[in-house]
Amino acid sequence: MAKTTSDPNYKVIAENRRARYDYAIEDDLEVGIILTGSEVKSLRTGQSNIAESYATVDEGELWLVNSYIAPYEQAMFGHEDRRRRKLLASRRELSRLWNETQRKGMTLVPLVMYFNHRGIVKLKIGIAKGKKNHDKRATEAKRDWGRQKQRLLRQNH
Repeated sequence: MAKTTSDPNYKVIAENRRARYDYAIEDDLEVGIILTGSEVKSLRTGQSNIAESYATVDEGELWLVNSYIAPYEQAMFGHEDRRRRKLLASRRELSRLWNETQRKGMTLVPLVMYFNHRGIVKLKIGIAKGKKNHDKRATEAKRDWGRQKQRLLRQNH
């Protein structure tokens, strides 16, 4: 996505493909996430889903709510699959996110969860505004026209 794919450690774990369809993403931010050992093991096997999750600023802390990480069968101490997970961001970023969500009515949507080049789990969250139905139709029409244009260009060459 945003990183180079030639890096052997970079690996996308989960992607929220519907987020760009449902929301107009104005800015994005990379944050860390606090996980237990069994959650990381489960993520290494690629068993997670962030499609119906969201992030929220609660009492000065950033949380990921309703994300799914499958239980790891071989773990001695398992984990809850849909627990609230704390996200790591600087104080300045936290205050900006709180300002965007509380005052401007924006939503914090997780876009991609991945292992970075050092093998650490990171989450990219987008500061987004919900799209209305007519906005979604306009986006779809623009995408269709782009595809049609590409087909026409390929046929002519």
